[in-house]
Amino acid sequence: MGRARFNLGKAHLWLAITLVVILALGACLPKGPGTPQATSTLETPRLKQGEKLRVVATTTIVGDVVRAIGGEAIDLTVLLPVGADPHTYEPIPQDMAAVAEAHVIFINGAGLEGFLERLLRNAGGKAAVVSVSEGIQFRKLEGGARPGEIDPHVWFNPLNVIVWVHNIERTLCILDPANAEVYKANARQYEEALRELDVWIAEQVASIPPSRRKLVTDHAAFGYFAERYGFEQIGAIFPGFSTASEPSAQELAELEDSIQNLGVPAIFVGKTVNPDLAYRIARDTGVQVVFLYTGSLSEPEGPAGDYISFMRYDVSAIVEALK
Repeated sequence: MGRARFNLGKAHLWLAITLVVILALGACLPKGPGTPQATSTLETPRLKQGEKLRVVATTTIVGDVVRAIGGEAIDLTVLLPVGADPHTYEPIPQDMAAVAEAHVIFINGAGLEGFLERLLRNAGGKAAVVSVSEGIQFRKLEGGARPGEIDPHVWFNPLNVIVWVHNIERTLCILDPANAEVYKANARQYEEALRELDVWIAEQVASIPPSRRKLVTDHAAFGYFAERYGFEQIGAIFPGFSTASEPSAQELAELEDSIQNLGVPAIFVGKTVNPDLAYRIARDTGVQVVFLYTGSLSEPEGPAGDYISFMRYDVSAIVEALK
């Protein structure tokens, strides 16, 4: 009888602990637009001796920042391969297995991962789904065919990625308190690198005359960058924030007029996007096509193998084309 009372008390204690963790994790759950909710009740993972927290990240960019904070303490899987466009990605069977087995899934959120809700529903599992962009003030599309559409390309402002760092650190510390000090130290170090990157970008941009800080891109991906560093995003080949949209003949004609009237010297095109339309516009207007990394890093050994290198590559290319 005494043993029964002891087990019951122990069960109540574990229930209380679980409820506290669930409530704490609830603060980390994404509430932003276009963000799937967790597929099941959150539970504290009971890691075996030597077992690492199983973490999934959607894009290579999100994955790189998660890796910077989690380091060797986590077992990380990135769903999208290098070169994949997050707007049009279609999951593969391995993605379903990774999601089903994960303890936590980090997503960009803000509607970027259109494939994710279906993937979560099909894969099942008990992973927490955390938007790293929770807390960022999102930009919205003004006018056009989709007024009010959320701009998910928050990573083009390093200060937004600092918000990512805090969300990732907080979540990992809650799920894996044994390694909390590792996560905190990594987060502090990476935040410092991001602040240094922000200063470097401003210094590079200063070499471009303000009258030439005009961006024409394949889709409207550089709004946060333009807002932070004093550029004007004057047009895009694909209307809106997604490469899945299709421009009309009238929209293309208006874009060509803007390029010629404003003396824009370059069209910036993401390496994950079909450049045929950009080349056609460039021929019509006499400007150059400059390729950037937008929704994906390069291979690790390439020029944009991590987020900071990614931003340095793009900024250098933009400055060279516009100054």
